[in-house]
Amino acid sequence: MIGKLRVALIFVSVMLSLAVLMPLQILVLLLEKIGIGGLAGFIPVLFHRLVLRLIGIRLHQKGRLSGERPLLIVANHVSWLDIVVVGAIAPLSFVAKAEMASWPLFGLLAKLHRTIFVKRERRRETSKQANDIANRMTAHEIIVLFPEGTTTDGNRLAPFKTPLFEAAKIALIASPVETAKVQPVAIEYSRLNGLPIGRSERPHVAWPGEIGLGESLIPLVREGALDVTLYIGEPILMEETSNRKIIAAQAASSIRDMLDSSTTPR
Repeated sequence: MIGKLRVALIFVSVMLSLAVLMPLQILVLLLEKIGIGGLAGFIPVLFHRLVLRLIGIRLHQKGRLSGERPLLIVANHVSWLDIVVVGAIAPLSFVAKAEMASWPLFGLLAKLHRTIFVKRERRRETSKQANDIANRMTAHEIIVLFPEGTTTDGNRLAPFKTPLFEAAKIALIASPVETAKVQPVAIEYSRLNGLPIGRSERPHVAWPGEIGLGESLIPLVREGALDVTLYIGEPILMEETSNRKIIAAQAASSIRDMLDSSTTPR
């Protein structure tokens, strides 16, 4: 009974927050189209921080995002919470699968967050999609890519899909700088109710693709008291001569090392 009441209260609080922030974000985006403003990236940060507080998630950040641009963040993908967690640290935009655009409510929120929707299975469109990402990076936006292409159970790192890493090189060529930055970020859900999350408990937080979003969302909201750590690694330099597959392998190795160095049992 207490768990259901908690879920209901959080749901009402989130919806009230959206009732205030969504119209404001729409207005800010419209103003930016005519060259007025520059706050569209900050409203989602405020919303994500509010959601974390309402659910009871404590965010711990180790390391800092690079201040140099162009910047592409690449992170492991465990849960629907990843977007809320990463989105709480700075104004940025995500790369997401195209079908997310049609999801009720979440698709609208993604659009208001200026998400870049891609169709990974359509290889012929990869060049255009990389260019779309590069254009945003050239405009000094921080773009977040989940190169695994799907969520995992949190106990492993799936192979990285590399084509969209090319966006960093395209952005570099269009920028008056010698290097772009690819910065690895490791997301670890480390404690639940104050206790370390081990291999057997990690799937409680994870969102495997075969489970519906609601089925994954409600237990986490009901439980709360979750600690998540963001390990932000050293930026990897992308030059005009760089090979995207090598850069992707370096990023994957960095994320794996950061997860393996944590104190949480793996």
